[in-house]
Amino acid sequence: MIQKELKIINRLGLHARPAALIAQTAAGFTSEIELTKDNVTINAKSIMGVMMLAAEFGSSIRITTNGSDEVQAAEALEKLFSDKFNEEF
Repeated sequence: MIQKELKIINRLGLHARPAALIAQTAAGFTSEIELTKDNVTINAKSIMGVMMLAAEFGSSIRITTNGSDEVQAAEALEKLFSDKFNEEF
């Protein structure tokens, strides 16, 4: 199991487009992937779950991956966050 704390650094937070990118990326892995914010934990493969977190700019999200490809899943999601979901350059 891998856990990482990531910060929302894109100005618009986790609105529909980043939520879709997270869910699509997570769906490409067999590992269980969860996101947690303020004691609310959701399945990262669910776009509605990701949007339900209402994560705004500056907030922290904990990513938990567990499974055979957990390292790759954690790295892929971390890259999405650090790349600001390809919204800002």
